[in-house]
Amino acid sequence: MKIALKVDVDTYRGTREGVPQLVDVLRRRSAGASFLFSLGPDHTGRAIRRVFRKGFAKKVKRTSVVSHYGLLTLMYGTLLPGPDIGKRCADELRAVRDAGFEVGVHTWDHVRWQDGVADADEAWTRREMERACERFQEIFGEAPRLHGAAGWQMNRYAYRLTQRMGFDYCSDTRGAHPFVPLYQGEIIACPQLPTTLPTLDELIGRDGLDEESVVDHLLDRTRNIPPTGHVYTLHAELEGRKLLPVFEKLITGWKAQGYDLVSLRDYFDTLPSKALPRHEVATGEVAGRSGALAIQGPEFLARFA
Repeated sequence: MKIALKVDVDTYRGTREGVPQLVDVLRRRSAGASFLFSLGPDHTGRAIRRVFRKGFAKKVKRTSVVSHYGLLTLMYGTLLPGPDIGKRCADELRAVRDAGFEVGVHTWDHVRWQDGVADADEAWTRREMERACERFQEIFGEAPRLHGAAGWQMNRYAYRLTQRMGFDYCSDTRGAHPFVPLYQGEIIACPQLPTTLPTLDELIGRDGLDEESVVDHLLDRTRNIPPTGHVYTLHAELEGRKLLPVFEKLITGWKAQGYDLVSLRDYFDTLPSKALPRHEVATGEVAGRSGALAIQGPEFLARFA
């Protein structure tokens, strides 16, 4: 009965302000979590190029992007140079690990990866992943063991690199339960621990849900406990700041339902079976989020011996 908490840290402000607040709450509530860091420049302002993407304008209006991210962040990479998160926040990142939380790689440049990886070639993909892993090594003194792609965006080469670069497991996809990924028939020998629950920014403002009712909605989704539990993705910019009270209510509700809140490492280590089913990975839409994401496809009957 576990929910793994995966914290995506996208921006400089989220790293400086949201992460410490989340660490404080998680420690006080005896909850584990995995923090996935953006390690290069914050170019959030360049996301304005998504304005013509289906559903993007509605999402911006519905989720109050300016109030959550701040005007300064929305100018990084356009009117203002983007601060280098890994260089300027190395002490803050190490403090998360030193507080006992799992740390991993989210991306080098969040906007660049999210908007570019789908059509990128092998050289581009390798360069972006190597930059992030090298910076992680510089900060933490060891190679990363966990990868969680920005915006749940992947391509053929990124899947291959997750196994070649030595990750123990990844959380790059959306789905129902852990699986071994296949891409167009090619086995990727690095398990996926997909996000199984909708995120707050996908829910708030849709179907009459607000910051109060969204808690009950998510607790309804977790009332029936699946054999492999859940993975919930939160964002340092949201749950670490204005939506922190909402997140604390979720913690209370999940503990009342009998869940242990853990890191992805603890979640993976206690899975009922390491002989995970194979699934094709595909792209598809997720309600409340613009664009296509990496999703778990149909199950294959064959399993690892």
